[in-house]
Amino acid sequence: MSETTAARPGGAADDSLSLGKMAAFMTMVLGMFMAILDIQIVSASLAEIQAGLSASSDEIAWVQTAYLIAEVIMIPLSGFLGRLLSTRVLFTLSAAGFTMASMLCATASNIDQMIVYRALQGFIGGGMIPSVFAAAFTIFPPSKRAIVSPMIGLVATLAPTIGPTVGGYLSHAFSWHWLFLVNVPPGIIVVILAWTLIDFDKPELSLFSKFDWWGLLGLASFLGALEYVLEEGPSNDWFDDRVILICAIVSAVGCVLFFLRAFTAQEPIVDLSAFGNLNFTFGSLFSFIMGVGLYGLTYLYPIYLGRIRGYDSLMIGETMFVSGLTMFFMAPISGILSNKLDLRVMMAMGFGAFAMGTWLMSDLTHDWDFWELFIPQILRGMGMMMAMVPINNIALGTLPPRQMKGASGLFNLTRNLGGAVGLAVINTMLTDRSTLHVERLSDQIRWGRGVVEDQIANMAANLSASGVDGQSAALSQMAQMVRREATVMSFADVFLGLTVLFVGLIVLLVFIKKPQQAAGASAH
Repeated sequence: MSETTAARPGGAADDSLSLGKMAAFMTMVLGMFMAILDIQIVSASLAEIQAGLSASSDEIAWVQTAYLIAEVIMIPLSGFLGRLLSTRVLFTLSAAGFTMASMLCATASNIDQMIVYRALQGFIGGGMIPSVFAAAFTIFPPSKRAIVSPMIGLVATLAPTIGPTVGGYLSHAFSWHWLFLVNVPPGIIVVILAWTLIDFDKPELSLFSKFDWWGLLGLASFLGALEYVLEEGPSNDWFDDRVILICAIVSAVGCVLFFLRAFTAQEPIVDLSAFGNLNFTFGSLFSFIMGVGLYGLTYLYPIYLGRIRGYDSLMIGETMFVSGLTMFFMAPISGILSNKLDLRVMMAMGFGAFAMGTWLMSDLTHDWDFWELFIPQILRGMGMMMAMVPINNIALGTLPPRQMKGASGLFNLTRNLGGAVGLAVINTMLTDRSTLHVERLSDQIRWGRGVVEDQIANMAANLSASGVDGQSAALSQMAQMVRREATVMSFADVFLGLTVLFVGLIVLLVFIKKPQQAAGASAH
């Protein structure tokens, strides 16, 4: 057996919570936190990196895109590698490689080097994320999931949420180099502790001779090209752009090759058998939608605060910290509730809280500040934790240990793909709805309407006092106001769309089989 956990003392059949297992698990959680944090840590500080590397606006976007493309390939691949190398070796190598790549990012002297180093960082670090989920549901008995599941749920949601906060602080207090150097001390600690403490399973080196290279090619082409299409599509007119069209074709061909090999190879690179479990399938669907909400709002709030309110990266981070703080305090509460409530009821509460937060944001105006965003952010944090913990338990809690590593990779992949798809749809909506609202507002602001002419006359008079051409300046200022209001209205439309999406998830809960909530108790 590759998963010796189930047969060993300290495996899933053991009801104890030993100090050694907990220390090893906490080491893995810290490594996962670093890897997920780095998805968003640069998002609020791209301007500083762009200036430091003398990069163009098109080039600097690749600092984020390269990481995401590489990570999304490694996450599903990590299940096979975990069986081949063992959790100990895979996690230690991933932590060491991630730490070294972080150091390289800090030393980058041009944008080309930064893109290569970020791709290495995302690919190698991606191996840590699914390993933590797999460990949580194999080395601990069901009765302890109220403790370990909130930990991984907190990290999976908190890390990307506070990424802009941490990044904004570091780039302001020190320099953009510290966005990457901050990983080095904890990275070294994780490497040492992981190699010393992790001992959950044994390697299956015989799998190397069965490695499906064609499956790997299909996986990399499918997910890598798809991530590029989703990242670049909204800003490049989708398939009107030749590169995006080519990548879409490559992704489609890679998809066919990947699934063909997944069903015919002796040892497929990704084991899809977990989707035969209905709860895992629905849990993955919910994870996909949670990715839309998690990464979508982590993107929307900074864009609104930067474009409309004129906040810098530090002010954005301080404003968004409310959600992170809420998640931190909700984690233990969610763990307790997961043992007392039907998990479907708990998810409904989480989806409802999230939907209420986005519905409140649908009344957004250009002058909303910290306090107007306060309650929506609390509802967002509550909703994320209330939903994520039961989703993890439902998706992974009933799978056998043999399937856990592959299933964990697939489960985490759905969350990242949800984020990628969500951001693509959100960016497209913002562009299209903003254009529509500009046209509608322009129809209302035209010569011949007394209120409009009076407003422009007053603005022109005030501006003329400053020694400028009052009429021209007034018209320019009015056009800027129209564009600003159209942008705010497009944000409100997106928030309303997210509300409908999460209300729809509540309806889908009726299709989930009632989870065996007594599993935790029966282990005693």
